[in-house]
Amino acid sequence: MRFSRLSLFIIILTTVLIGTNCSYYNQILARKNLVDGASAYKNRKFQEAERLFREAISRDPEGTTLEGKAAQLFLARTIHSEFIGNRGDKDKADEAIREYQRALTIDPKDQSSFKAVANLYENLNKDAEWLKWVTERANNGQIPDEQRSEAFTSLAARKNTCANDISDTEATKKTVTKDGKQIFEFVKPANEADFQTLKQCAAEGVQLAQKAVDLDQNSDSAYSYLTSLLIQNMRVAEMEGNKQAAADFKTKSDTAKEKFTALAEVKRQKEQAEAERKKAEEEAAAAAANKKK
Repeated sequence: MRFSRLSLFIIILTTVLIGTNCSYYNQILARKNLVDGASAYKNRKFQEAERLFREAISRDPEGTTLEGKAAQLFLARTIHSEFIGNRGDKDKADEAIREYQRALTIDPKDQSSFKAVANLYENLNKDAEWLKWVTERANNGQIPDEQRSEAFTSLAARKNTCANDISDTEATKKTVTKDGKQIFEFVKPANEADFQTLKQCAAEGVQLAQKAVDLDQNSDSAYSYLTSLLIQNMRVAEMEGNKQAAADFKTKSDTAKEKFTALAEVKRQKEQAEAERKKAEEEAAAAAANKKK
């Protein structure tokens, strides 16, 4: 059978319109699924919310639309909430992790999903998985520097805890009097293996904290851990009797602390200003409502 040019044009046009209408129709239905799913979630009807979000995802499995992208994230959060309601259901936690990871394949910069997975690994005591997850995030050059800095800060925090658990004990932290003042003096732990662990955690931790600072010069958290880990290294140097190294680390920690203090104050002022702005808006809205009465 032969087609005229006009007939062929009509067939092509009809196919395009049908495809467009079908896509638009699916988008409308997905949007309805999202609204209904959000309502079910709010009312803690998690199984119903899960069903509705899965329906929305089925209409856009690749997350190419805002609806498909949102549905994947909402599904992960719903399953996460189900786990929180029953922390004995480890399978539900694993399922939530998988759904968050799918959300990250759609939007690799989704920091909330990254943090949720890290939190779930911690709750499940999956330390190896947590370390791998956060390390990969820290080394991922495809995401914003601020997000990488957060990941490096989390890794540094772990090292700081490791070091502090050994250095800040009655056996290693002695109170002595010097020049009429009471100060702390740090001595090696009795177990050499503990000292080597302290030394390693302190050294690796300060490197991680420095990477966090290098990626985000405005992170008060990164500077906070850099300060703490420089102090841990100062303690190690003191334990080894290396007064010069201890003094150098003290100077560096003081500098980092000054930067942390300044950034923390800026952050506090911003939060205060935001709180005052919201309060003013609420008061204005209340006053407007009273005038209408």
